[in-house]
Amino acid sequence: MKSFKIALAQFSPHVGNIEINVQRMIEQTNEAKKQHADIIVFPELSMIGYPAEDLLLRPSLTKRSELAFKQLSKVKDIVMVFGFVNQTEDGQRYNSAAVMKDGQILGIYNKQNLPNYSVFDEKRYFSEGHQHLVFEYLGHKFGVLICEDTWSLKTVQQLSQLNVETVLVLNSSPYEVGKPQHRVITMSELAKQLNINLVYVNQVGGQDDLIFDGTSFVVNQDGSIALQAPSYKEMVFFAEYDVTQKAFKIGEVTPALDTMAEIYQGLVMATRDYINRSGFPGVILGLSGGIDSALTLAIAVDAIGPEKVQAVMMPYTYTAQISVEDAAEQAKNLGVVFGIAEINNIVNSFMQTLFPFFGNSPADTTEENLQARSRGTLLMGLSNKFGNLVLSTGNKSELAVGYCTLYGDMVGGYAVLKDVYKTIVFELAKYRNSISETPVIPERVITRPPSAELRPDQKDQDSLPAYEVLDAILYAYIEEDLSQDDIIAKGFEKDVVEKVIQLVDRNEYKRRQGAIGPRITSRAFSRERRYPIVNGWKPGV
Repeated sequence: MKSFKIALAQFSPHVGNIEINVQRMIEQTNEAKKQHADIIVFPELSMIGYPAEDLLLRPSLTKRSELAFKQLSKVKDIVMVFGFVNQTEDGQRYNSAAVMKDGQILGIYNKQNLPNYSVFDEKRYFSEGHQHLVFEYLGHKFGVLICEDTWSLKTVQQLSQLNVETVLVLNSSPYEVGKPQHRVITMSELAKQLNINLVYVNQVGGQDDLIFDGTSFVVNQDGSIALQAPSYKEMVFFAEYDVTQKAFKIGEVTPALDTMAEIYQGLVMATRDYINRSGFPGVILGLSGGIDSALTLAIAVDAIGPEKVQAVMMPYTYTAQISVEDAAEQAKNLGVVFGIAEINNIVNSFMQTLFPFFGNSPADTTEENLQARSRGTLLMGLSNKFGNLVLSTGNKSELAVGYCTLYGDMVGGYAVLKDVYKTIVFELAKYRNSISETPVIPERVITRPPSAELRPDQKDQDSLPAYEVLDAILYAYIEEDLSQDDIIAKGFEKDVVEKVIQLVDRNEYKRRQGAIGPRITSRAFSRERRYPIVNGWKPGV
């Protein structure tokens, strides 16, 4: 034999839907067989999907897994390497990989290194494995690892010392900005250091607030990249090993995406999977004429198509005419259903009802919030009537400092820009326009000073620092975990830093009540940045 072929199943499992996942795995395996593949490798926990969270604790999981194995055992003439939950007779539960051929289990590997940081919570569900799995096939010595195992040098070294030539790595590695490139670089260095080939297969698709980018790859023992799959694409890819050269032949190597393309495509995929797998017929959002709702609308259209998207402009006394014009123009550009619902009468009715309580109290943010909450109520009414999911349009900068209204503009079931800083919102809007023959977001929406338009001539910077300054401080405080003093030492004004941090800390209660949204940073407001709402921690050192 001069060569053999490995299929990398860049797979998008539907979490919990074992029957459908197994069906898709069989379909992809049959596709691989048509291309004369000898081995097919699926991602981590491909049978149930990742992360399955407390579905892993359901008593019927063992029975469902047994039925799935029976289905997979019917596949012949190819080695399947796939992820599953291994519940043993002694009551242990493992994150495992099975190696199967012609219905026979050639080996089972239990993940040894369980991540319990950031978005990971594996020690809640799994026990640690302690044994390596090595098998010989086609005159070649293979090892199997699962995701976090490859980030433990000791674990990979042990396989190398067993004279393993190629390691098959099953992964469910979530996306964050720059992560695809980081994986490839790190694994390339590891392969070269230990003189070992790595076949790295990663999950793709959106799951709740997590994005899985795929970007599977194959690295030769000299560190060269033999294959790199495109990000965000569910597909089977093939790597051919040349026995004579003792290396994988250089095949398709898809260049890494630019940062804005990487983020944008990830948001589109995450939004599509959340909507479709939740069973919503479409989405609805408030289109204000501002940049956040404009970008959200573009992402929604790219995710599920204009025929499933409805936009509603809800002007009030302080809404500029150009906002109405820009919203209408974008809706026309994207071909979505668009309507205008003025809220003057609704807000006035609220004010009249509340007058006996408010009396002659001076107007403040209360009246502004009534406008936002009127809009939120309209959107939820339309959602209830027609079943469409409301998309919240706020960004991470606003959510961080509480520049948003509970039960108002925070209304919605999915917050597309929840983990996107305002400065990145501008860049993503420019990117989206750059990939169309004609701009889909009116240029004026991008260049106008941002405004909530809740009072006369209002601008965001009346209440907040310039977004370039605000986002830099937020990044230092949230992503880098720097203290107040450390941030001031970077050259930011003391008063500004103190105000921003105070706003972030004070508004934890709002964030807890907001919709989930796709994670693109290392410290998203949800799974990984979890602060107590009530606490006595004081900012400073």
